[in-house]
Amino acid sequence: MTTETASLTPANTTIADSLVLPCGAVLPNRLAKAAMTEGLADPQGRATPELARLYGLWADGGSGLLITGNVQIDPDHLERPGNVIIAGPQDEAALAGLRAMANAGTRAGGHIWMQISHAGRQTQVTVNPHPKAPSAVAVGLPGKQFGLPEALTEPEIIDLIERFGVAAEVAKATGYTGVQIHAAHGYLLSQFLSPRANLRTDQWGGSLENRARMLLAVIARVRAGVGPAFPIGVKLNSADFQKGGFAFEESVIVARWLQDAGVDLLEISGGSYEQPAMMDIAGMEAPDRPAQQASTIAREAYFVDFAKTMRASLTMPLMVTGGFRSRRAMNTALETGGADVIGLGRPLCVDTAGSAKLLAGADELDRWENKLKLLPPWLSFLGGLKMLRAVEGFAVTYWYYAQIDALARTGKARIGISPFSALLTIQKAGKAWLKARKT
Repeated sequence: MTTETASLTPANTTIADSLVLPCGAVLPNRLAKAAMTEGLADPQGRATPELARLYGLWADGGSGLLITGNVQIDPDHLERPGNVIIAGPQDEAALAGLRAMANAGTRAGGHIWMQISHAGRQTQVTVNPHPKAPSAVAVGLPGKQFGLPEALTEPEIIDLIERFGVAAEVAKATGYTGVQIHAAHGYLLSQFLSPRANLRTDQWGGSLENRARMLLAVIARVRAGVGPAFPIGVKLNSADFQKGGFAFEESVIVARWLQDAGVDLLEISGGSYEQPAMMDIAGMEAPDRPAQQASTIAREAYFVDFAKTMRASLTMPLMVTGGFRSRRAMNTALETGGADVIGLGRPLCVDTAGSAKLLAGADELDRWENKLKLLPPWLSFLGGLKMLRAVEGFAVTYWYYAQIDALARTGKARIGISPFSALLTIQKAGKAWLKARKT
C-alpha cells in the first residue's frame, strides 16, 4: 500500500492505496461509505445506540471513510423524520450519543465525517408545511408532500451560516474526523445555487457569484471554527439535470471556488427530488443532460465523466458516488483520473463488509437494484406509466432504508421485505417519530 499526494493520482493507483488530503489528514484507502439517510435519531434528534451499532458495523467493513447521513442544523427543516439534529450548543446526553457514534465509526482506524445539512424547501409537509428557502418556489412534485416555502430574510441566512459552523465545531469536539457540507440533491445550499429555486435579487441571488455566496460563507465559517488541519468536504451537484437549473458549466466554476476556499474533498453527484439522478430514478419531467461521453450510459458509474471533465481545472481530490459495483470499474476510475475516492452506498446497506471484500480481491458487489420491483410480474405492463416508475423508484429507496434500520437494530439486513412493505413500514415509523416529537 502506498500513500500518494492528494489529486496526483498515478496510473497504478488502486482502491487499496491511501490518500493524503490537502489539510494533511490521511484516508487509509480509496473506498468511502457515502452518506445515506438513517432515520435513527430519538425524537429529540439525538444520536442513539442503534446509530453507534450501525457505524461500528460499517467501520469494521473496511471503508477508509464513513460519511454520516444528513445531520440537520434546524429542527424545523428535516430531510426526514429521525434525522440527527444539531441546532446550537448540545446538552450532555446529545454529546454522549454523538461521541458513541463517532467512537464506533473510527474503531477500525478509518475516518468518520459528519454530513451537515438543511433541507430547505425539500422539508416534508408533515415536518413543516411552510419551510424556509431562498425563494417562495415549491418543489415541483405531485402529491402535496412539500408546502410552499417562505423566502429567507438576510438575518435568517446569516443565522444559518452560523449554525453550520456550530454543528461542525460540535462534530470535531465529539470525535468526528471531518465534516461534509451538503450542497447537492436539492437541499438548501443546492437551492441557493439553482436559478430555478433561487429567484432572489439581493446579494444572495442572480449571478452565479451571488448564488454561491452562502455556500462559500458556510465553508469560511466552518474552516474558522475547526481550524486548518480538520478535513472539510463538500457534496456538489455536477448538474441539476433540469432545464434552467444549476448547470454543469456553473458547477465547474463553483468547484474551483471551493478549491480556493480550502475544501479537502469534493464529492460529485447530481439531481434533486424533482430529478433524482443521484438514485438513478426518472423524474416527472424529461432530464436535461449536459453533453458527456456516450460511454457513461454503458458504464456503471453515473457521474465519473463529469468528474473527469472537472479534473482538467482542479487539483483537490474528487469523490464519485453512484452506481459503482465492480472492483475493475473502481480501479479504472482511479487510474484514469475519474475519481480519487470511490463512494459506495446501497451495496453497503446489505453487506456492511463490502469494502473489505473488494480490498481482498472480490470482483464486484451484489446488484440488489436489479432484483427489486414494486409491481408483481403480472402487472409489469403498468411499469411504463411515468407516475408508477417514479413510485417504484422511491419504494426501492425505502427498501434500502429498511435494510439500514434492520442493520442498526439487529446487526443483520432484512432482504426478504418487499419494496412496497418497506415503504409502508418506514413511513409508519416516521409518523410515530413525529408524534413522539410533538408530545
